[in-house]
Amino acid sequence: MSEQQLPVVVIGAGPIGLAAAAHLVGRGLEPLVLEAGPAAASAVREWSHVRLFSTWGEVTDPAAEKLLAPTGWVKPDEATYPTGGDWAAQYLQPLADVLDDKVRFGASVTGVSRLGRDRVVDADREQQPFTVHILHADGTEERITARAVIDASGTWSTPSPIGGDGLPALGERTAADRISYRVPDLKDPAVRARYAGKRTAVIGSGASAFTALSYLADLAKDTPNTHATWILRRGIGGSTFGGGEADELPARGALGLRAKAAVNDGYADAVTGFRTTTVEKDGEQLVLVAEDGRRLDPVDEVIVLTGFRPELSFLAELRLGLDERLQAPTALAPLIDPNVHSCGTVYPHGVNELSHPEQDAYLVGMKSYGRAPTFLAMTGYEQVRSIAAALAGDQEAAERVELTLPETGVCGGAGLFDEPENAEQSGGGCCAAPTTLQIGIGAPVTTSGGC
Repeated sequence: MSEQQLPVVVIGAGPIGLAAAAHLVGRGLEPLVLEAGPAAASAVREWSHVRLFSTWGEVTDPAAEKLLAPTGWVKPDEATYPTGGDWAAQYLQPLADVLDDKVRFGASVTGVSRLGRDRVVDADREQQPFTVHILHADGTEERITARAVIDASGTWSTPSPIGGDGLPALGERTAADRISYRVPDLKDPAVRARYAGKRTAVIGSGASAFTALSYLADLAKDTPNTHATWILRRGIGGSTFGGGEADELPARGALGLRAKAAVNDGYADAVTGFRTTTVEKDGEQLVLVAEDGRRLDPVDEVIVLTGFRPELSFLAELRLGLDERLQAPTALAPLIDPNVHSCGTVYPHGVNELSHPEQDAYLVGMKSYGRAPTFLAMTGYEQVRSIAAALAGDQEAAERVELTLPETGVCGGAGLFDEPENAEQSGGGCCAAPTTLQIGIGAPVTTSGGC
Protein backbone atom coordinates (compact mmCIF):
# COMPACT_ATOMS: atom_id res chain seq x y z
CA MET A 1 0.00 0.00 0.00
CA SER A 2 1.42 3.41 -0.98
CA GLU A 3 1.66 6.15 1.63
CA GLN A 4 -1.15 8.08 -0.08
CA GLN A 5 -3.44 5.07 0.40
CA LEU A 6 -2.68 4.80 4.10
CA PRO A 7 -5.18 6.28 6.53
CA VAL A 8 -4.71 9.40 8.59
CA VAL A 9 -4.95 8.16 12.17
CA VAL A 10 -6.96 10.43 14.47
CA ILE A 11 -6.57 9.72 18.18
CA GLY A 12 -9.75 10.42 20.10
CA ALA A 13 -13.44 10.45 19.10
CA GLY A 14 -14.33 13.65 20.91
CA PRO A 15 -15.57 16.87 19.30
CA ILE A 16 -12.26 17.75 17.65
CA GLY A 17 -11.28 14.23 16.62
CA LEU A 18 -14.62 13.60 14.93
CA ALA A 19 -14.46 17.02 13.26
CA ALA A 20 -11.00 16.10 11.97
CA ALA A 21 -12.42 12.92 10.45
CA ALA A 22 -15.24 14.88 8.82
CA HIS A 23 -12.81 17.34 7.25
CA LEU A 24 -10.55 14.52 6.03
CA VAL A 25 -13.52 12.77 4.41
CA GLY A 26 -14.51 16.04 2.78
CA ARG A 27 -11.02 16.25 1.31
CA GLY A 28 -11.14 12.72 -0.06
CA LEU A 29 -8.72 11.38 2.55
CA GLU A 30 -9.25 8.25 4.62
CA PRO A 31 -9.43 8.80 8.40
CA LEU A 32 -9.21 6.12 11.06
CA VAL A 33 -10.36 7.38 14.46
CA LEU A 34 -9.12 5.42 17.47
CA GLU A 35 -11.13 5.95 20.66
CA ALA A 36 -10.13 4.37 23.97
CA GLY A 37 -13.66 4.61 25.36
CA PRO A 38 -16.68 2.49 24.47
CA ALA A 39 -18.56 5.27 22.66
CA ALA A 40 -18.07 8.60 20.96
CA ALA A 41 -17.27 11.53 23.23
CA SER A 42 -16.47 9.35 26.22
CA ALA A 43 -14.91 12.27 28.09
CA VAL A 44 -17.84 14.58 27.35
CA ARG A 45 -20.22 11.98 28.73
CA GLU A 46 -18.40 12.13 32.05
CA TRP A 47 -19.59 15.72 32.48
CA SER A 48 -22.98 15.22 30.90
CA HIS A 49 -24.64 17.22 33.70
CA VAL A 50 -22.75 20.39 32.79
CA ARG A 51 -24.34 23.00 30.53
CA LEU A 52 -22.15 24.60 27.88
CA PHE A 53 -21.99 28.38 27.87
CA SER A 54 -22.16 28.45 24.08
CA THR A 55 -25.21 27.70 22.00
CA TRP A 56 -25.88 24.87 19.60
CA GLY A 57 -25.19 27.35 16.82
CA GLU A 58 -21.61 27.57 18.07
CA VAL A 59 -20.67 23.98 18.86
CA THR A 60 -21.13 22.05 15.61
CA ASP A 61 -18.60 21.86 12.82
CA PRO A 62 -19.68 22.71 9.23
CA ALA A 63 -17.93 19.69 7.67
CA ALA A 64 -19.61 17.43 10.24
CA GLU A 65 -23.01 18.97 9.52
CA LYS A 66 -22.47 18.26 5.82
CA LEU A 67 -21.88 14.58 6.58
CA LEU A 68 -24.91 14.40 8.86
CA ALA A 69 -27.37 16.15 6.55
CA PRO A 70 -28.15 13.17 4.24
CA THR A 71 -29.13 11.07 7.29
CA GLY A 72 -32.01 13.38 8.13
CA TRP A 73 -30.18 14.80 11.14
CA VAL A 74 -31.74 18.05 12.29
CA LYS A 75 -29.58 20.56 14.07
CA PRO A 76 -31.05 21.55 17.46
CA ASP A 77 -32.28 25.08 18.01
CA GLU A 78 -29.21 27.23 17.45
CA ALA A 79 -30.12 29.67 20.22
CA THR A 80 -30.29 27.09 23.02
CA TYR A 81 -27.52 25.85 25.29
CA PRO A 82 -26.85 22.10 25.33
CA THR A 83 -25.50 20.11 28.24
CA GLY A 84 -22.55 17.81 27.71
CA GLY A 85 -25.01 14.92 27.55
CA ASP A 86 -27.03 16.71 24.87
CA TRP A 87 -23.90 17.40 22.86
CA ALA A 88 -22.82 13.76 22.96
CA ALA A 89 -26.22 12.23 22.25
CA GLN A 90 -27.60 14.65 19.67
CA TYR A 91 -24.48 15.49 17.69
CA LEU A 92 -21.27 13.60 18.50
CA GLN A 93 -22.63 10.06 18.58
CA PRO A 94 -24.66 10.56 15.36
CA LEU A 95 -21.50 11.89 13.72
CA ALA A 96 -19.55 8.82 14.81
CA ASP A 97 -22.38 6.63 13.49
CA VAL A 98 -22.13 8.31 10.09
CA LEU A 99 -18.38 7.74 10.02
CA ASP A 100 -19.17 4.08 10.77
CA ASP A 101 -16.11 1.81 10.47
CA LYS A 102 -13.83 4.83 10.24
CA VAL A 103 -14.16 4.96 14.04
CA ARG A 104 -12.96 2.16 16.32
CA PHE A 105 -13.93 2.07 19.99
CA GLY A 106 -12.07 0.39 22.83
CA ALA A 107 -8.81 1.11 20.99
CA SER A 108 -6.16 2.74 23.20
CA VAL A 109 -3.09 4.10 21.46
CA THR A 110 0.00 3.03 23.42
CA GLY A 111 2.72 4.32 21.10
CA VAL A 112 3.40 6.23 17.89
CA SER A 113 6.65 6.25 15.92
CA ARG A 114 8.06 6.13 12.41
CA LEU A 115 8.17 2.64 10.95
CA GLY A 116 11.56 1.20 11.79
CA ARG A 117 12.86 4.51 13.15
CA ASP A 118 13.06 5.61 16.75
CA ARG A 119 13.37 9.33 17.48
CA VAL A 120 17.17 9.24 17.13
CA VAL A 121 17.36 7.95 13.56
CA ASP A 122 17.56 10.52 10.72
CA ALA A 123 18.01 8.24 7.70
CA ASP A 124 14.96 8.31 5.39
CA ARG A 125 12.83 9.34 8.35
CA GLU A 126 10.25 11.40 6.50
CA GLN A 127 9.88 8.72 3.85
CA GLN A 128 8.66 6.20 6.42
CA PRO A 129 4.98 5.96 7.40
CA PHE A 130 3.94 6.20 11.00
CA THR A 131 3.42 3.08 13.05
CA VAL A 132 0.65 3.22 15.65
CA HIS A 133 0.47 0.66 18.46
CA ILE A 134 -3.00 -0.13 19.77
CA LEU A 135 -4.25 -2.01 22.83
CA HIS A 136 -7.82 -3.19 22.35
CA ALA A 137 -10.38 -3.55 25.12
CA ASP A 138 -10.15 -7.35 24.93
CA GLY A 139 -6.41 -7.21 25.64
CA THR A 140 -5.23 -7.88 22.09
CA GLU A 141 -2.56 -5.70 20.50
CA GLU A 142 -2.31 -4.36 16.98
CA ARG A 143 0.04 -2.25 14.90
CA ILE A 144 -1.14 -0.19 11.97
CA THR A 145 0.62 2.19 9.62
CA ALA A 146 -0.55 5.69 8.79
CA ARG A 147 0.43 8.57 6.49
CA ALA A 148 -0.20 11.13 9.23
CA VAL A 149 -1.25 11.24 12.88
CA ILE A 150 -3.62 13.79 14.46
CA ASP A 151 -3.73 13.50 18.24
CA ALA A 152 -7.05 14.85 19.51
CA SER A 153 -7.05 12.81 22.71
CA GLY A 154 -7.48 15.86 24.93
CA THR A 155 -6.37 16.20 28.54
CA TRP A 156 -9.42 15.00 30.48
CA SER A 157 -7.67 11.93 31.85
CA THR A 158 -4.80 13.91 33.37
CA PRO A 159 -6.07 16.59 35.77
CA SER A 160 -3.50 18.64 37.62
CA PRO A 161 -2.93 17.85 41.30
CA ILE A 162 -3.42 19.99 44.40
CA GLY A 163 0.18 21.00 44.93
CA GLY A 164 1.06 24.60 44.15
CA ASP A 165 4.34 23.33 42.68
CA GLY A 166 2.50 21.23 40.10
CA LEU A 167 3.16 18.00 42.01
CA PRO A 168 0.78 16.08 44.27
CA ALA A 169 0.64 17.54 47.76
CA LEU A 170 1.92 15.42 50.61
CA GLY A 171 -0.98 13.27 51.71
CA GLU A 172 -2.98 13.86 48.53
CA ARG A 173 -2.85 10.23 47.51
CA THR A 174 -3.74 8.85 50.93
CA ALA A 175 -6.74 11.20 51.14
CA ALA A 176 -7.96 10.25 47.66
CA ASP A 177 -11.36 9.07 48.92
CA ARG A 178 -12.16 12.66 49.98
CA ILE A 179 -10.74 14.40 46.91
CA SER A 180 -12.42 14.89 43.53
CA TYR A 181 -10.99 16.42 40.36
CA ARG A 182 -14.30 17.00 38.61
CA VAL A 183 -17.25 19.38 38.89
CA PRO A 184 -19.76 17.41 40.97
CA ASP A 185 -23.12 16.33 39.59
CA LEU A 186 -25.33 17.40 42.46
CA LYS A 187 -28.43 16.06 40.71
CA ASP A 188 -27.10 12.58 41.43
CA PRO A 189 -28.47 11.65 44.91
CA ALA A 190 -25.26 9.89 45.94
CA VAL A 191 -23.09 12.83 44.90
CA ARG A 192 -25.45 15.30 46.50
CA ALA A 193 -25.27 13.38 49.79
CA ARG A 194 -21.47 13.55 49.65
CA TYR A 195 -21.52 17.37 49.82
CA ALA A 196 -24.80 18.21 51.57
CA GLY A 197 -24.27 19.63 55.03
CA LYS A 198 -20.51 19.43 54.58
CA ARG A 199 -17.61 21.85 54.37
CA THR A 200 -15.89 21.62 50.98
CA ALA A 201 -12.67 23.20 49.77
CA VAL A 202 -12.72 24.23 46.09
CA ILE A 203 -9.25 24.77 44.66
CA GLY A 204 -8.92 26.64 41.34
CA SER A 205 -9.59 29.97 39.69
CA GLY A 206 -11.19 29.09 36.36
CA ALA A 207 -14.73 28.56 35.19
CA SER A 208 -14.84 25.03 36.58
CA ALA A 209 -14.23 26.47 40.04
CA PHE A 210 -16.95 29.06 39.35
CA THR A 211 -19.31 26.25 38.48
CA ALA A 212 -18.54 24.19 41.56
CA LEU A 213 -19.02 27.26 43.78
CA SER A 214 -22.36 27.99 42.12
CA TYR A 215 -23.52 24.41 42.58
CA LEU A 216 -22.48 24.33 46.22
CA ALA A 217 -24.15 27.70 46.86
CA ASP A 218 -27.41 26.36 45.45
CA LEU A 219 -27.05 23.28 47.65
CA ALA A 220 -26.38 25.48 50.70
CA LYS A 221 -29.67 27.33 50.15
CA ASP A 222 -31.53 24.05 50.64
CA THR A 223 -29.23 22.24 53.09
CA PRO A 224 -28.01 23.83 56.33
CA ASN A 225 -24.30 23.69 57.21
CA THR A 226 -23.24 23.36 53.58
CA HIS A 227 -20.32 25.71 53.03
CA ALA A 228 -17.44 26.13 50.59
CA THR A 229 -13.93 27.45 51.07
CA TRP A 230 -12.61 28.78 47.77
CA ILE A 231 -8.83 28.53 47.56
CA LEU A 232 -6.95 30.68 45.03
CA ARG A 233 -3.22 30.59 44.49
CA ARG A 234 -3.33 34.27 43.53
CA GLY A 235 -5.22 37.27 44.84
CA ILE A 236 -8.65 38.54 43.83
CA GLY A 237 -8.59 41.31 41.23
CA GLY A 238 -10.83 42.97 38.71
CA SER A 239 -10.66 40.02 36.30
CA THR A 240 -11.03 37.22 38.86
CA PHE A 241 -14.70 36.62 37.98
CA GLY A 242 -14.31 37.04 34.23
CA GLY A 243 -16.01 39.55 31.98
CA GLY A 244 -19.34 39.69 33.79
CA GLU A 245 -21.91 41.82 32.01
CA ALA A 246 -19.26 42.98 29.53
CA ASP A 247 -18.69 39.46 28.23
CA GLU A 248 -19.85 39.01 24.65
CA LEU A 249 -21.06 35.54 25.63
CA PRO A 250 -23.70 36.37 28.26
CA ALA A 251 -23.81 32.86 29.70
CA ARG A 252 -20.07 32.87 30.27
CA GLY A 253 -20.23 36.22 32.01
CA ALA A 254 -23.16 35.06 34.13
CA LEU A 255 -21.14 32.10 35.35
CA GLY A 256 -18.54 34.37 36.94
CA LEU A 257 -21.23 36.53 38.46
CA ARG A 258 -22.86 33.48 40.06
CA ALA A 259 -19.54 32.54 41.67
CA LYS A 260 -19.10 36.10 42.92
CA ALA A 261 -22.58 36.00 44.42
CA ALA A 262 -21.72 32.75 46.23
CA VAL A 263 -18.93 34.60 48.04
CA ASN A 264 -20.89 37.80 48.61
CA ASP A 265 -23.89 35.93 49.97
CA GLY A 266 -21.78 34.03 52.49
CA TYR A 267 -22.06 30.57 50.99
CA ALA A 268 -18.32 30.52 50.30
CA ASP A 269 -15.21 32.10 51.81
CA ALA A 270 -12.29 33.07 49.60
CA VAL A 271 -8.72 32.33 50.69
CA THR A 272 -6.09 33.97 48.49
CA GLY A 273 -2.38 33.42 47.91
CA PHE A 274 -2.69 29.86 49.22
CA ARG A 275 -0.37 27.33 47.59
CA THR A 276 -1.06 23.93 49.06
CA THR A 277 1.83 21.67 50.04
CA THR A 278 0.19 19.18 52.41
CA VAL A 279 -3.14 17.45 53.01
CA GLU A 280 -3.38 16.28 56.61
CA LYS A 281 -6.06 14.08 58.14
CA ASP A 282 -7.83 15.41 61.21
CA GLY A 283 -10.12 12.61 62.30
CA GLU A 284 -12.68 12.27 59.52
CA GLN A 285 -11.75 15.64 58.03
CA LEU A 286 -8.87 17.12 56.03
CA VAL A 287 -6.67 20.11 56.76
CA LEU A 288 -4.89 21.91 53.93
CA VAL A 289 -1.49 23.43 54.67
CA ALA A 290 0.17 26.09 52.52
CA GLU A 291 3.83 26.64 51.73
CA ASP A 292 3.81 29.70 54.02
CA GLY A 293 2.64 27.56 56.93
CA ARG A 294 -1.01 28.63 56.97
CA ARG A 295 -3.49 25.94 57.97
CA LEU A 296 -7.12 26.11 56.96
CA ASP A 297 -10.02 24.99 59.10
CA PRO A 298 -10.86 21.31 58.58
CA VAL A 299 -13.06 20.38 55.62
CA ASP A 300 -14.96 17.23 54.75
CA GLU A 301 -14.28 17.21 51.01
CA VAL A 302 -11.86 18.78 48.54
CA ILE A 303 -12.65 19.56 44.88
CA VAL A 304 -9.48 20.18 42.87
CA LEU A 305 -10.03 22.20 39.67
CA THR A 306 -6.51 23.34 38.89
CA GLY A 307 -6.53 22.54 35.19
CA PHE A 308 -5.32 19.67 33.05
CA ARG A 309 -2.09 18.62 31.37
CA PRO A 310 -1.29 16.61 28.24
CA GLU A 311 -0.37 12.93 28.34
CA LEU A 312 2.69 12.71 26.11
CA SER A 313 4.29 9.39 27.07
CA PHE A 314 2.91 7.45 24.10
CA LEU A 315 4.36 10.08 21.73
CA ALA A 316 7.87 9.76 23.15
CA GLU A 317 9.37 8.43 19.90
CA LEU A 318 8.13 11.38 17.85
CA ARG A 319 10.13 14.58 17.43
CA LEU A 320 7.72 17.09 18.89
CA GLY A 321 8.59 20.76 19.21
CA LEU A 322 6.97 21.75 22.52
CA ASP A 323 7.25 24.87 24.60
CA GLU A 324 9.17 24.24 27.81
CA ARG A 325 6.47 25.83 29.97
CA LEU A 326 3.11 25.06 28.42
CA GLN A 327 3.94 21.81 26.59
CA ALA A 328 2.17 23.29 23.58
CA PRO A 329 3.61 23.48 20.02
CA THR A 330 6.45 25.97 20.03
CA ALA A 331 4.90 28.38 17.53
CA LEU A 332 1.51 28.29 19.25
CA ALA A 333 2.69 28.77 22.83
CA PRO A 334 3.32 32.55 22.70
CA LEU A 335 -0.22 33.07 21.44
CA ILE A 336 -1.90 31.21 24.32
CA ASP A 337 0.35 31.93 27.29
CA PRO A 338 -2.15 32.47 30.14
CA ASN A 339 0.25 34.93 31.73
CA VAL A 340 -0.38 37.22 28.76
CA HIS A 341 -3.57 36.27 26.93
CA SER A 342 -7.26 35.72 27.52
CA CYS A 343 -9.35 33.80 25.00
CA GLY A 344 -10.24 37.07 23.32
CA THR A 345 -6.64 37.86 22.45
CA VAL A 346 -5.64 34.60 20.74
CA TYR A 347 -5.75 35.07 16.99
CA PRO A 348 -6.72 32.29 14.54
CA HIS A 349 -4.17 29.59 13.93
CA GLY A 350 -3.81 26.38 11.99
CA VAL A 351 -1.26 24.11 10.40
CA ASN A 352 1.64 26.57 10.53
CA GLU A 353 1.43 27.01 14.30
CA LEU A 354 0.68 23.31 14.90
CA SER A 355 3.52 21.77 12.89
CA HIS A 356 6.36 19.89 14.58
CA PRO A 357 9.82 18.75 13.50
CA GLU A 358 8.07 15.40 12.94
CA GLN A 359 6.33 16.11 9.64
CA ASP A 360 2.61 15.25 9.48
CA ALA A 361 2.27 14.70 13.24
CA TYR A 362 -0.12 17.11 14.95
CA LEU A 363 -1.54 17.76 18.39
CA VAL A 364 -4.95 19.41 18.11
CA GLY A 365 -7.81 20.43 20.33
CA MET A 366 -7.21 20.87 24.04
CA LYS A 367 -4.04 18.81 23.79
CA SER A 368 -2.50 21.39 21.48
CA TYR A 369 -2.83 23.95 24.27
CA GLY A 370 -0.79 21.87 26.67
CA ARG A 371 -1.30 23.38 30.12
CA ALA A 372 -2.92 26.58 28.90
CA PRO A 373 -6.54 26.75 30.10
CA THR A 374 -7.92 28.91 27.31
CA PHE A 375 -8.84 26.43 24.59
CA LEU A 376 -12.06 26.97 22.64
CA ALA A 377 -13.87 24.21 20.75
CA MET A 378 -14.24 26.08 17.50
CA THR A 379 -10.54 26.81 17.72
CA GLY A 380 -10.16 23.06 17.36
CA TYR A 381 -12.56 22.93 14.43
CA GLU A 382 -10.46 25.55 12.68
CA GLN A 383 -7.27 23.69 13.52
CA VAL A 384 -8.42 20.45 11.92
CA ARG A 385 -9.93 22.23 8.91
CA SER A 386 -6.51 23.75 8.26
CA ILE A 387 -4.63 20.49 8.81
CA ALA A 388 -6.94 18.49 6.54
CA ALA A 389 -6.43 21.07 3.81
CA ALA A 390 -2.66 20.86 4.21
CA LEU A 391 -2.68 17.05 4.07
CA ALA A 392 -4.74 17.29 0.88
CA GLY A 393 -2.15 19.62 -0.64
CA ASP A 394 -4.31 22.76 -0.53
CA GLN A 395 -1.90 25.12 1.20
CA GLU A 396 -3.92 28.22 0.35
CA ALA A 397 -6.94 26.86 2.21
CA ALA A 398 -4.72 25.62 5.03
CA GLU A 399 -3.45 29.14 5.67
CA ARG A 400 -6.78 30.89 5.25
CA VAL A 401 -8.53 32.21 8.37
CA GLU A 402 -12.22 31.38 8.61
CA LEU A 403 -13.32 32.00 12.19
CA THR A 404 -13.65 34.83 14.71
CA LEU A 405 -13.99 34.88 18.46
CA PRO A 406 -15.98 36.70 21.16
CA GLU A 407 -13.79 38.75 23.44
CA THR A 408 -13.47 39.26 27.21
CA GLY A 409 -14.18 36.90 30.04
CA VAL A 410 -12.67 33.74 31.38
CA CYS A 411 -11.82 31.00 28.94
CA GLY A 412 -11.91 27.52 30.28
CA GLY A 413 -14.50 25.95 32.38
CA ALA A 414 -17.77 24.36 33.06
CA GLY A 415 -21.31 25.58 33.23
CA LEU A 416 -24.46 25.33 35.27
CA PHE A 417 -27.14 22.70 35.63
CA ASP A 418 -29.83 22.33 33.02
CA GLU A 419 -32.17 25.27 33.62
CA PRO A 420 -34.33 25.46 30.48
CA GLU A 421 -36.40 28.37 31.70
CA ASN A 422 -33.38 30.67 32.01
CA ALA A 423 -30.52 28.84 30.38
CA GLU A 424 -29.69 31.66 28.02
CA GLN A 425 -29.15 33.95 30.98
CA SER A 426 -27.37 31.69 33.42
CA GLY A 427 -26.07 28.65 31.58
CA GLY A 428 -22.53 28.16 30.67
CA GLY A 429 -19.89 25.64 30.30
CA CYS A 430 -16.97 23.92 29.00
CA CYS A 431 -17.08 21.76 26.09
CA ALA A 432 -14.86 18.74 26.42
CA ALA A 433 -14.16 18.85 29.99
CA PRO A 434 -14.68 21.42 32.61
CA THR A 435 -11.89 23.91 31.96
CA THR A 436 -11.25 22.62 28.51
CA LEU A 437 -13.16 23.35 25.34
CA GLN A 438 -15.27 26.40 24.84
CA ILE A 439 -16.20 28.77 22.10
CA GLY A 440 -14.54 29.77 18.90
CA ILE A 441 -11.47 31.19 17.31
CA GLY A 442 -10.69 34.57 15.99
CA ALA A 443 -9.14 37.95 16.12
CA PRO A 444 -8.98 39.87 19.36
CA VAL A 445 -11.82 42.24 18.68
CA THR A 446 -14.38 40.25 16.75
CA THR A 447 -17.63 38.76 17.88
CA SER A 448 -18.78 35.32 16.86
CA GLY A 449 -17.86 31.91 18.16
CA GLY A 450 -19.02 28.62 19.47
CA CYS A 451 -18.24 26.25 22.26
